[in-house]
Order: sequence, then C-alpha cells, then structure tokens
Amino acid sequence: MNKPADIEQYEVGFDIPAAIGMDEADIQTPCLVLDLDALERNIRKMGDYAKAHGMRHRVHGKMHKSVDVAKLQERLGGAVGVCCQKVSEAEVFARGGIKDILVSNQVRDPLKIDRLARLPKLGARFIVCVDDIDNVTELSAAAKKHGTELEVFVEIDCGAGRCGVTTTEDVVKIAQATDTADNLKFSGLQAYQGAMQHLDLYEDRKAKLDIAIGMVKDAVAGLEAVGLKPELVSGGGTGSYYFESNSGVFNELQAGSYAFMDADYGRILDREGQRIDRGEWENAFFILTQVMSHAKADKAICDAGLKAQSIDSGLPVIHGRDDVEYIKCSDEHGVIADPHGALKVGEKLRLVPGHCDPTANVHDWYVGVRNGKVEALWPVSARGKAF
Repeated sequence: MNKPADIEQYEVGFDIPAAIGMDEADIQTPCLVLDLDALERNIRKMGDYAKAHGMRHRVHGKMHKSVDVAKLQERLGGAVGVCCQKVSEAEVFARGGIKDILVSNQVRDPLKIDRLARLPKLGARFIVCVDDIDNVTELSAAAKKHGTELEVFVEIDCGAGRCGVTTTEDVVKIAQATDTADNLKFSGLQAYQGAMQHLDLYEDRKAKLDIAIGMVKDAVAGLEAVGLKPELVSGGGTGSYYFESNSGVFNELQAGSYAFMDADYGRILDREGQRIDRGEWENAFFILTQVMSHAKADKAICDAGLKAQSIDSGLPVIHGRDDVEYIKCSDEHGVIADPHGALKVGEKLRLVPGHCDPTANVHDWYVGVRNGKVEALWPVSARGKAF
C-alpha cells in the first residue's frame, strides 16, 4: 500500500511531512525519504540472488521497522518473512500480516516470554533463539499454557561475542532438550557473525566467516549424529551474504541494510576492491534536510541534527555532492562546511545516514519518492518498540 487507510486525518507540516502527489521540493524537513526506484532495484537484486543460490531470505525487520517495507520485500524480492530483535517488534509485524517471524534474540523476562507464547494465535510461524537450556523450560511452559507452538533456533556465537553458545556439545544438548519439550519444535541454528559485517576488506570478512562456517558445519554434524538434522541454518548479513550462501551449510539469509544502504556499510569493499554503494547496492534511504542559516560565509546550517539521526557509526554524507561536507551536529542543527558559498538558505539536501537502523527508529514516517513526486507515505510501524 502507498498510504495508511486513515491518512486523510493527518495534516502536512503538523502530523506528516508530505502528502501523496506532492513535489519532493515541498516535503517538510527533516524527514526520511526513500528513493523508490533504488529501493525496488535493491530488493529485486537480493531476491534474484537468493533464488539463484537456493537460499531463503528472511529480511531483518529491525533495520526498517516497517510492515510496508517488509511486504514490499516479500512481493518484489520473494522474502519468506522477517527477523525481529524484540517481542514488541514481532507483535507489530504479526499484526501487520507477516506470517513467518524469527525473534533473532534471547527472550528471558517472564512477561516477554508469555507475550511471545501468545503470538502464534495470530496465525504466524514464530521462531525464537535460545542459548541456555533453562530457557527451553521457560518457553515450553508458556507455550503449553497458551496452547501454542514455538519453534527454536539454537544460537551459536560464531564470532560476534554476544549471545550464543560456543561448543557443538552445548548446541546438541539444547537441541535435544527442545526436541523433547512440550509445545516446542527444534527447527535449526542461528549463526550470524555480526562483528565482521563492517570490516573494510573482503578478505578480512572472509577470514572471519571461514571460522564461523567451520563452527556451523561441526554443529550440524553433531546434530545429525543424534538424529536432529536442522531444517534451517540461518545467518548472513549485507557484508557477508555471499559467503553463507556458498558455504554448503547455510540455507537462510538475514540481510537487512542492503535494501536501504547507509554510509558505514557503503564504504566496505567488494571482492574487486570497490565500495559496495558504487555498484553492488544503491543508496535508497536519506534524511531530507534544509539549509536554515548561512550567516557564516563558509558554513551552512541545516535542520537535521542529533535528533534526526544516529551518529554511532559516523556522521552522514551529503549525497551527490563533493563541494560541501557535513562536519558536526548538535541536537537540532547540522553544520555543513561550504567553503565556496555554494548553498543557499532554503536549499534541500539528501543525507546518507551513518547507520540506517537507529536512524529509522527516531522517525514516524517514510516518504517514498519517484520522479520528483511523493508516491508513498508509510509509517515506521515498529518505531520505539524496544522491549
């Protein structure tokens, strides 16, 4: 869909940044703009890749937090469902009609476990990651209470240093406990190597993945030895999907940022040593900002500061310009070096954020643009769902 059914209740400039049919030049700033042509090309490209390599692609919902974008990924890219990091995100996607949902994280709080166990009643498949045998007991009790079934991925820490077990022995123990637990189903392995996704060099990323793939192969062999062959072996991100898809052991990808692209991912290099935002993927996700002051001859001030973005992975890059540079920001202001006085008050610029995921999470709307016109207005459906 291009807009929520009740969009007519909103007023541009007060509730929403744009209206369908509006010129891009009239969009209120700062706001998130999606280049729909670039977005659709990215989605189709990954979908074609996954299909050609016999892979399922479960897109990462935490990246865009949008039911509309997820459905576009299903429609154009053949996505099988979404990953979520929080139960609250999973609730939003399930109520929005997504039918295959992985909570690619641990759920340990009793109330959250209870909420998760209710969700299959919405008619979707739910999988959750586990790295502790006690969690199997907790999940089983909640699912039995609500008369539902939860599926389980045993998570392997294959280098990220976060959640997950590190030995095949532990993988097998948790899988066996799951297999015998009421209202649970052992469905596979979670093996996402997040620590290497942003390493600049292709060879450095490959070296890390070679280690991870070895761990996963050993775990699969251990499971098969006890009659528990995993249905799904899931992992892979924008910086590594080609390694997992050619590993001979993974059969599901979890790439997320490829669809939008951000400045931090864009700088990493492909096998030929080229930036991945110069050929592999296109920038489709921008903060639209406006110059609000040029009182200093060599500096322009725009309206996209800290509250419009996340700078944990660095400052944004001004798209399509090499004569001006975004150099610092405070709460409500961005400072742009403009040594030649090229910018004018009122001029609008597209910023490529340093990190797309947390940037999306501070906005209410996506404005989809094609050929200079607003074509779509989508809510950031799961914005702020952090528990």
